[in-house]
Amino acid sequence: MTDLPQLLSDRLARAFAEVAGEPTDPAVRRSDRADYQADGALRLAKQLRRPPREVAAEVLERADLGDLVANAEIAGPGFLNLTVADSALAGLLEAMAADQARLGVGLTPDPERVLVDYSGPNVAKEMHVGHLRSTIIGDALVRLLDYLGNDVVRQNHIGDWGTNFGMLIEHMIDLGTDETNAELSVGDLGAFYQDARKAFDANEDFATRSRRRVVALQGGDSETLALWRQLVELSAHYFDTVYERLEVLLRPEDTAGESSYNDQLNPVIEELLEVGLARESEGALCVFPEGFTGRDGGPLPLILRKSDGGFGYDTTDLAALRHRVRDLKARRLVYITDLGQRLHFEMVFEVGREAGWLGAEAQAEFQGFGIVLGADRKRLRTRAGDSIKLIDLIDEAVRRAAAVVAEKAPHLSEQEQNDVARMVGIGALKYADLSNDRVKDYIFDWDRMLSFDGNTAPYLQYAHARIQSVFRRGEVDPATLRGTKLALADPAEHALALRLAEFEGLLYKAAEGVELHRITGYLFDLAQAFTAFYERCPVLRAENPETRASRLVLCDVTARVLATGLSLLGIAAPSRM
Repeated sequence: MTDLPQLLSDRLARAFAEVAGEPTDPAVRRSDRADYQADGALRLAKQLRRPPREVAAEVLERADLGDLVANAEIAGPGFLNLTVADSALAGLLEAMAADQARLGVGLTPDPERVLVDYSGPNVAKEMHVGHLRSTIIGDALVRLLDYLGNDVVRQNHIGDWGTNFGMLIEHMIDLGTDETNAELSVGDLGAFYQDARKAFDANEDFATRSRRRVVALQGGDSETLALWRQLVELSAHYFDTVYERLEVLLRPEDTAGESSYNDQLNPVIEELLEVGLARESEGALCVFPEGFTGRDGGPLPLILRKSDGGFGYDTTDLAALRHRVRDLKARRLVYITDLGQRLHFEMVFEVGREAGWLGAEAQAEFQGFGIVLGADRKRLRTRAGDSIKLIDLIDEAVRRAAAVVAEKAPHLSEQEQNDVARMVGIGALKYADLSNDRVKDYIFDWDRMLSFDGNTAPYLQYAHARIQSVFRRGEVDPATLRGTKLALADPAEHALALRLAEFEGLLYKAAEGVELHRITGYLFDLAQAFTAFYERCPVLRAENPETRASRLVLCDVTARVLATGLSLLGIAAPSRM
């Protein structure tokens, strides 16, 4: 373990537990281990009804901190002030430096099969800015959970079924197969959908044919299914183009559309009837999860089967939940979608618990997010009031980044500028989203997100490239530094090393709470700590070879932590900028 804060917390936790007369086994106290901060003695003193300074003194007496702490003292009413020993910090950094593959970040001792549900576009509709957050947040979480050693299952629950497909298929027929292929292959799905909707609203004959087509689709008519599959495949190709451009991990095999659960809908209903959860209400078959009420105070239902015999999202999502637990064997299910769907999914999860699908062996969690706002603090849209196409947003990010890179890095070749522009543009788009608290709305601002100053992707990417330039100028191969002993004599060296030692624990905290802004904040603080170190401590011109090598190791570990942290967010770290 290279997580110094966790090492200190573990040892303090054992001492606090001994003073409190509680179990000291870390496994028993796992949920509490991170809770012991500087004011822990004050809280424990209140519990024990003893003077805080007396409790603090006993904790320090019992705590095994000798090899980690150079000085420990009690301040004020009972605060614990610990000064980390340079020798302990140096040892941890040497371990990080020696671990070329993982920088000392250990694999989770309790790996789980974690299923992440994210992105979720609709067939025959273009992906727009509303899909940005789910896709980016889900992708970063998947990367992080996988890096920590979990068995991660990606799920893209696309909308590929329902009454709208009647009008879409009829519109395909009216256009003709060849013309449809030509239209959808260029990604103009929005226009295709809008034209179908206009025809449905304005042409009664078309509307009648569309309704009949829905019946044929749900009845398994072979010709209708063939046309439906064509529409799904064309849309899937478009989705893949967007994902590839955005550089996220979703692949066709990760897709599980609503249609994939059709044969499970009746079995789900039968099971809910058997366990006594489903009942008739106003002609529909419903389930009323415990604890949910409507505005009138009455129980709030999920509709399993409509009065006309049809199924909706409620049944499909219940079927998906059961399938993911029973067939995919997921033990942690994370749903990444906008906060507006919280009530729906909390009701679905409650039914899952009452049906026995969720419980001690499998748990589901809703991890919602806020919306992307324009400068007017309203939902981000085009000037005409339409949703911004995601593919256009990506292209605009790269185009704007190209202009910035051309200005700031004219020394790069044209190909290098193009490569860096792509990394900076995509990185800026992702980082601007992930650096905000997930549950909050944020204002989309091109100038801020592409700035080389402040908490932005370009700032961190430049910090990484700057460190790489140190090795190029010094003609140093970082591999030759292996085994170097570190000396942290300067306060700036100590501060940088202390920040680096937080990396492992930070990643685990971010994964547990789906708080990816913890990673961005950490990387920004790390880059600032490196800048302070670099300005104060000569590296290539250090006073002696030993100091030079030690500081080069700090540079190398910082660069690798920056690159690793950015990669977990789906962001590339250029070596030249």
